[in-house]
Amino acid sequence: MNTSAFILFLAIVALTLIITYYAAKKTNSTSEFYTAGGGLTGWQNGWAIAGDYMSAASFLGIAGTIALSGFDGFFYSIGFLVAYLVVLYLVAEPLRNLGKYTMADMIAARFNDNKIRGIAALNTITISIFYMIAQLVGAGSLIKLLLGLDYMTSVLIVGALMTVYVVFGGMRATSWVQITKAVLLMGGTFIVSLIVLAKFHFSITEMFDQMRTATPLKDSFLNPGNKYKVPLDTLSLNLALVLGTAGLPHILTRFFTVKDAPTARSSVVHATWLIGIFYIMTIFLGFGAAAFVGYDNILAADKGGNMAAPLLAKALGGDLFFAFISAVAFATILAVVTGLVLAAASAFAHDFYTHILRRGSATEKEQMRVARWASVGVAVVSIVLSLFAQKLNVAFLVSVAFAIAASANLPVILFTIFWRRFNTTGAVVGMLTGLLSALILVILSPSVWNPEPGKAILVGQALFPYANPGIISIPLGFIGALIGTWLSRPSDAAKYEEILVKAHTGLRL
Repeated sequence: MNTSAFILFLAIVALTLIITYYAAKKTNSTSEFYTAGGGLTGWQNGWAIAGDYMSAASFLGIAGTIALSGFDGFFYSIGFLVAYLVVLYLVAEPLRNLGKYTMADMIAARFNDNKIRGIAALNTITISIFYMIAQLVGAGSLIKLLLGLDYMTSVLIVGALMTVYVVFGGMRATSWVQITKAVLLMGGTFIVSLIVLAKFHFSITEMFDQMRTATPLKDSFLNPGNKYKVPLDTLSLNLALVLGTAGLPHILTRFFTVKDAPTARSSVVHATWLIGIFYIMTIFLGFGAAAFVGYDNILAADKGGNMAAPLLAKALGGDLFFAFISAVAFATILAVVTGLVLAAASAFAHDFYTHILRRGSATEKEQMRVARWASVGVAVVSIVLSLFAQKLNVAFLVSVAFAIAASANLPVILFTIFWRRFNTTGAVVGMLTGLLSALILVILSPSVWNPEPGKAILVGQALFPYANPGIISIPLGFIGALIGTWLSRPSDAAKYEEILVKAHTGLRL
């Protein structure tokens, strides 16, 4: 066991538990539990969004994918960053103006129908679990490498901690854990990037030249097509990444933690700058790992390449620096999983239990109790599923969650805001079509089926040729919403006018 790493791990855990302890004292209402009472400032929420978004997929998965596949790994960095333009210009302000605690609140502002709430809650829980599996896979691989614990024990440790943060501290604890993590991650990534650049004599040109011979891919390392050899597969991935963020429940929930829409917009601007700087630095992480750790060593540590960044830190700065970067990665995972658990628990308690089962009559005490038990339930399901996904790259797992979000949530969000004719049937059909098509195509994809044992979850021939379902499931989500609307009665035009004004101004007619 690495003693330095163990001490730093304990320090991270102690710091986050202290944050949770103080946050728990102020978490006495559903508003505090779901949205921290809407009291965060623009810069605070911006850092929290960045902390929520820069996940294990970013720090561990992207670095590993770039190191092993070259240019193709950078698709994730580009897609994750560009996605925030969609959020900034189309979603952030209307969502904040129309919603209260969850995405379903925004849709219910126009269509007050329990079917919509139920399906929106199902979407939120499904997306959150997929995203959480990626974080837990990264956590299991990281702690196994660093502390010598087996994968299952590692996953259980992270699962227990994330449940504690949410159950006792709610959104306030989650937000400050995410802010703390974002500061640590930006600082750690900057230090690694600076050392890598120094190894290349602070010359970007020299770095690119050396990468032509640093890996088994040789010159093709800098060209697309190493990982995604089929152009439509590449397009499918990028569609999911660019459009998916605007439908991610744990990101959308963050816009309810501020007082008004201008503050929500401000927080997106802050987050975009932070995220942009971070994703530029992933180039140095990936290139550095390929050059100074080596292709074979990365694969030997983890088949998915998820340990490339920590191994790079070890190669550059020895065991102490390795321990520090690993502890930062651990903080990254903790921060993201708490946001995911909270989003899923809020959807269950607020949308399903309070509005559907109790028809709006649940007391605050009841809601808080159900939300906390839901947090435990979501954590248990995610832990169990993550035990079967150990060999998968975490960046891929997150891209699947993005595809589901873009297919099931984004069409309904946009049509709710911008289409007068849109109605309840269109919302229901659109959400179900997007969700089911994405899930079915993932189950039939090469990521689940492969003729060679050990290459995927199951042995066999894939029926769907692409790793990411986005190129099919996203259009199907929009088409489902269109057909469902056209084949049913028009919505109330007067209600749409009210929603349009409120979505863009915050005013009520």
